[in-house]
Amino acid sequence: MTAPLLSLTWTDDVTGRQGFLVVDRLVRGVASGGLRMRPGCTLDEVAGLARGMTVKEALHYDPGARYVPLGGAKGGIDCDPRDPAAYGLLVRYLRVMRPYIETFWTTGEDLGLTQDLVDRAAAEVGLVSSIQAVYPLLEDETAARKRLAEAFRVRVDGIGLGELVGGCGVAESALAALDRAGVPYAGTRVAVQGLGTMGGATARFLARAGLTVVAVADIRGTIANPAGLDVDALLDARDPYGTVDRSRLRPGDRELPGEAWLSADVEVLVPAAVSYAIGTAHQDRITARWIVEAANMPVVPEAEALLTARGITVLPDVVVNSGTNAWWWWTLFGDIDADAAEAFAYTRRSMRALTDLVLARAEADGSTPRAAAHAVAADRLPLLAERYGTYR
Repeated sequence: MTAPLLSLTWTDDVTGRQGFLVVDRLVRGVASGGLRMRPGCTLDEVAGLARGMTVKEALHYDPGARYVPLGGAKGGIDCDPRDPAAYGLLVRYLRVMRPYIETFWTTGEDLGLTQDLVDRAAAEVGLVSSIQAVYPLLEDETAARKRLAEAFRVRVDGIGLGELVGGCGVAESALAALDRAGVPYAGTRVAVQGLGTMGGATARFLARAGLTVVAVADIRGTIANPAGLDVDALLDARDPYGTVDRSRLRPGDRELPGEAWLSADVEVLVPAAVSYAIGTAHQDRITARWIVEAANMPVVPEAEALLTARGITVLPDVVVNSGTNAWWWWTLFGDIDADAAEAFAYTRRSMRALTDLVLARAEADGSTPRAAAHAVAADRLPLLAERYGTYR
């Protein structure tokens, strides 16, 4: 595996905390990847996420689309986003990273940060936008920026479209796997770790497809109900960090320890919160048939090998949660408009086709879905290099 194009560590002169930027690869001179903030974030973590972004971008290459994939990158800050010093740290990080954001790194919300907060901090340091490096690639920058801004103003049942499309993509990947296995939606049980943007939206779409969400976990523990949780009520009862107000639980809802979601009696397990959530010490508690990686890197490689040996399929993050990133670019480049129905339909078609492709490749190769996804991306990267140029 080759080294990334750029890897740097920044130490904040005020708090002593560290921030990181890794650019794995440039395509057309630009790389895409969000900025996360969490306590314990490391350079190695960010490097793995940046490599994953290269794969996610390549997987969505469609020669007939206006959106042409970019390279992969990622940023990270080692800080609890709830810390009173977090926003000042974010501003100082972006001030230092401003030259990279202006020229080749497009970024946005990720774990611990909302897009509104990133936009606010970016404006404070004088950036035009957190994705301004991609503007020179647009045919009509004014129209494209207006379209994306309008898309972010769209709300569905009181929830922003930008918060929902990622979960729509995760849910469609899970549904595609169920369909390939001939498993009906009704009676299929789901547990979700994390009820933030990605986890909450995923739970919402799976419940509306007819699956039964029986357990969800947040920072305070697991909430379970074998008869099924009221997902909409839980979403309405959460705070901006995805923590559910326990006073609003129904009589049949039970509060369980934080890791109880792992051993929930379900067919589909969705880790949608943090990286490295499922390690070798946890995997033997899992009885689900599918693990759907809504979060980035939630299953460590050693645990995935053990899960695979037990017949549990891990649908990888590079496929499952790639819809969020792709939606930004589909909208900005003009493949879709600022319309919720169009966005959901396009996301469902694209994610189902990608999931089917990867699962078929895995079956043909006798490999895991993750290996198959990387193989598909490896096939597409030379096409991108030949047509658009890459640099790493």
